[in-house]
Amino acid sequence: MGARTVSTSEPALPEGVLTRPRRLADGDRVVVASPSGPAPQDRIATGAAMLRGWGLEVDVAPSAGARSQRFDYLAGDDIARAQDLQDAWCDPSVSAVLCARGGYGVQRMLEHLDWDKMRAAGPKVLVGYSDITALHTAFATKLGVVTLHGPMVATEVFVNDERSAEHLRRTLFEPDSTTTLMSDAARPVVPGRASGVTLGGCLSLLAAEVGTPTGHPSAAGAILLLEDVDEKAYRIDGYLTHLLRSGWLEGVAGVAVGSWQGCEPVEDLVRDRLGGLGVPILWDLGFGHCPSTITVPLGVAATLDANAGTLMLDTPALV
Repeated sequence: MGARTVSTSEPALPEGVLTRPRRLADGDRVVVASPSGPAPQDRIATGAAMLRGWGLEVDVAPSAGARSQRFDYLAGDDIARAQDLQDAWCDPSVSAVLCARGGYGVQRMLEHLDWDKMRAAGPKVLVGYSDITALHTAFATKLGVVTLHGPMVATEVFVNDERSAEHLRRTLFEPDSTTTLMSDAARPVVPGRASGVTLGGCLSLLAAEVGTPTGHPSAAGAILLLEDVDEKAYRIDGYLTHLLRSGWLEGVAGVAVGSWQGCEPVEDLVRDRLGGLGVPILWDLGFGHCPSTITVPLGVAATLDANAGTLMLDTPALV
């Protein structure tokens, strides 16, 4: 993971802290893209209209409403999806790329991205979750930039849940107001307090990215965020066991668990697999595939307090 450059007058930042993009402002241009699965055109239009209501200029990438003729679970072919994402990222007039939805497909297109060109374009905002976890890990390892694990433009949770949309809006425009993350349902699985750098996302994607060119080499020093959707307990067991056996979890500072929407009950399983790490574990921080979700930045220094049920960011997500 890259590190944000600091002046000699600043204290050294924790290892793993990434470059924070600029916060958004009225009149900024953003692009809605679909690096994974197809999204309904009417839902894209509704989400884009909401973004315009925030004062943003919104463009929709060509593949955002497309569907592959060969594999209908993809939003167009791999090269087209990668080109849309790269074009938006490298366009100096674009301040943010907001994903339309997750699904499946990011891992298929990662090798089609020109990371040197994207790195040269400088940092900007990326928002998404679910399959977009593979982009979060890639942008951390290849670009060294903070990304936002937040609701996607053409999803129910964005267009129909005011709380989710508003938390994302404040994170984008007023990030100083979203430095304390909490949930009414949060409770400790393992009590304690720990500091580290936020990392994580959808558990199945994190496990699938281990050992790839774009995967995080380790969760050492991290406040690890985990969530997933529609999984059997034995599959979640397998993902967690793989992360343990691979050594990927060695040195992790703490764990914040989000939602397990549509999954079999897994709290006891998480305690069984991760309790031996000897780090604080907070249950149900309110992020992920839940009906109402908060936006969590990845790549920022933070303190997890499992007893208090909070994740407190050392700095706002965006500068």
